[in-house]
Amino acid sequence: MKFGKVERPELIDFSLPLDHTDTASVLNSTKTTAPLSLYIGCAKWNKQDLKGFYPRGTKDELVYYANQFNCIELNATFYRIFPEDQFKKWYHKTPEGFKFFPKLVQNVSHLKRLNEEVHPYVDSYLANVIHLKEKLGTIFLQMHSNFAPKDFDRVIRFVERWPKEIRLAIEFRHTDWYNENSIATELASLLSENNITNVLTDTAGRRDLLHMRLTTNEAFIRYVGANHESDYSRLDAWVERLIKWKNEGLRNIHFFVHQNIEEESPLLSKYFIEKMNASLGTSLKLPGENPNELSLF
Repeated sequence: MKFGKVERPELIDFSLPLDHTDTASVLNSTKTTAPLSLYIGCAKWNKQDLKGFYPRGTKDELVYYANQFNCIELNATFYRIFPEDQFKKWYHKTPEGFKFFPKLVQNVSHLKRLNEEVHPYVDSYLANVIHLKEKLGTIFLQMHSNFAPKDFDRVIRFVERWPKEIRLAIEFRHTDWYNENSIATELASLLSENNITNVLTDTAGRRDLLHMRLTTNEAFIRYVGANHESDYSRLDAWVERLIKWKNEGLRNIHFFVHQNIEEESPLLSKYFIEKMNASLGTSLKLPGENPNELSLF
C-alpha cells in the first residue's frame, strides 16, 4: 500500500491526535453489554505480497492465512464484482469465527463516484457478498482522494439508500472533509444517524486522516506502516488509545495492518495481537504459535 508513503519517515510526527470531542459522547450513547469484537489482520493473503509468510508447499494460501488470523481486509473485491460461488468458496475454506471485511467495488467509488448510476453495481455486489453469511464483517467504501465535499449530495443519497442491515464504513481522502469544520460536523452527523462508521487511516504522509472521530460503536482502523522502526511504537500508541475507548464503551475494534512493502504486515499484526491480548485480557491466536508451522515467525 503506497498511499501516504514518504521518503523520510523518521521526520514525521507519528503521535496520535487527541480524540475529537464528539467521540466520547458517541461511545457513551452506544454503550452495550455485548462482548468485545476484536479482529486484527492484514489486507491481502496472496503469496506475492506476503513473501516468506507461507511454509514451503502451501497449497491454499487462504486456508493457511485464515488459520493464522481471524480476519482479512479484503481488497480484491475493489477491482471487480466476484460471483456468488467465489464468496461461497471463501466461506467454506475459512474456520468458524473468521470474518471478511471487503472493500466495495471501484465502479461505485472511483468510476461512477456515487452518482445515480451506482445502484445496479451496489445491488449486484451485495447480492453476491452476502453469501459470506455470518463471516461478513463491515463492508468499507474508499472514496478517491479527489472526491470533494462539492459532491456531498451524492454521499447523502448513497448513505440514506444503503441497506441498514449491512454494516458499512467509509474512508474519505480529500482533505476538505476534515479541514472544514462545518462539513466535518455535517458528515459525522450523517454517518452517525445512519449507523455508518467513519474510517480512521493512519499513514505517514496524510496525518489529516487521523480525525479520531468515531461515528458508531466501531473503530475501523487502517494502519499503514512505513517499513521503519517507528512502526512498532506507533502500534503501542494504538493499544493505549483503544484501551481508553474500550473503557469508554467501545465494543467493536477492527484493525487492519498494511505496509508500503507488505511482506512485513504479518509481523506487525502478530506484535499488535500480542500487545492487545496482554492489555485487554483477550485470547486471539498468535500467528505462528504452532511449532509445526514453518513461517517467517
